[in-house]
Amino acid sequence: MLELGIGMFGDLQIDPKTGEIQSTQQRLQEIIEEIKLMDEVGLDFFGMGEHHRPDYAVASPEIILAAASTVTKNIKLGSAVSVLSSTDPVKLYQDFATVDLLSNGRAELMAGRGSFIESFPLFGYDLKDYSELFEEKLDLLLKINNQNPINWTGKFRKSLINQDVLPRAVDNHLPIWVAVGGTTSSVIRAGKLGLPVMFAIIGGAWEQFKPLFELYEQAYADNGHDISKFQVGVHMHAFFGESSQAIADQYYPVYSAQMNRIGASRGWPPYQRSQFDFGRSPHGHLIIGDANEAIEKILRVKEAFGLTRFSAHMDVGSPSHKEMMKAIELYGNKIVPKVREASKV
Repeated sequence: MLELGIGMFGDLQIDPKTGEIQSTQQRLQEIIEEIKLMDEVGLDFFGMGEHHRPDYAVASPEIILAAASTVTKNIKLGSAVSVLSSTDPVKLYQDFATVDLLSNGRAELMAGRGSFIESFPLFGYDLKDYSELFEEKLDLLLKINNQNPINWTGKFRKSLINQDVLPRAVDNHLPIWVAVGGTTSSVIRAGKLGLPVMFAIIGGAWEQFKPLFELYEQAYADNGHDISKFQVGVHMHAFFGESSQAIADQYYPVYSAQMNRIGASRGWPPYQRSQFDFGRSPHGHLIIGDANEAIEKILRVKEAFGLTRFSAHMDVGSPSHKEMMKAIELYGNKIVPKVREASKV
C-alpha cells in the first residue's frame, strides 16, 4: 500500500512589502495544529526539515515531533531531513528514540546531507569534509540502531568502547531513511545498505529520475536485501485547492518569492511563471492544483517509479495557516482516499 503524507520545512511568512518576518513562536504553534489535523484526516506520515536560517522556523525537528506526539494518535513522525553530516549520531539517535517512546513507536529518522550549508560552520565542521562526514556518521548511526552496547572507531569523533546508547527505540529499532537528490553515488550507497530512500524531485521533469530509481533498485537487489521490504518514496512540492487555476494564481506569488530568496544565494536567475506552469503540467515536478489533478499525477508517478511512499512538501514560501489547513483537509479527505483506492487495483 502506498503511504501518503506531508513534508514541511517550517517556512516563515515574509511580508512582500515590508520584509517583516513572521514570529517563529507563532509559526511553531501553527505547525503543531497542522500536524494534528494531518492525523485527524488520516495521513500516514509527517516529516519536518532541519534548517538554520532566518526564513525557517525549525532547527531541531525532533523537538517539533516530540510536541506533535502528544496531540496525535496514528501518524508516523519523522525528520525530512536531519542534517546528519553536522550533528552527533549518538545524540540524534537518543533524541529520536525518545520521540519513538513518546509516540508509542511512530518515530522515523530521515538522514541527509542537506541542501543548505549553514549548519557546518555553526557546529564547527569544515565543508571540505562534506562527503566523508556523511559517510562516517551514517555508519555510526546505523551501528547504534542495530547494536547496543557499541564499539566504533572513526575519524571525526572519539571512539566508542563498549558504550551503551540510551534510551533505546521501541522494539530496539528505529526506522531510518536516506534522502537523496540526483547524486548517483548516494543512490548506490543507499541501495547497498538496504536503506529506504526518499528522492527529492524539486525541479524539471519528474520522468528524468527514472534511471536513478532503477539504479537504486538494482543496487538493493544485487546486495541481497529482501525485496519484500523494499521502500522508496518521492518528495515533491505540492499545494491543493478546490479550483486548479485559482489555487495556482493564489500560490504563485508565495512560491516564486521563496524560490527567489533561495536563488539569490545560489546565483539562480529570477523565477518565472513559465517555470511554475511547466512544473504544474503532467511532466513537471509540481503537484499544485485541484484534487483530480493531484490524484492523477500522484498515481502516474507511483506507477512509473514503483513508489511505496509519496510526500507532499506543502509549505514552500509559507502560505497562510488558514490556507494550509484547507489544503491539508482537501488532501486527506479527497485526494488520499482516491489514491489509496486506485493503489489497491
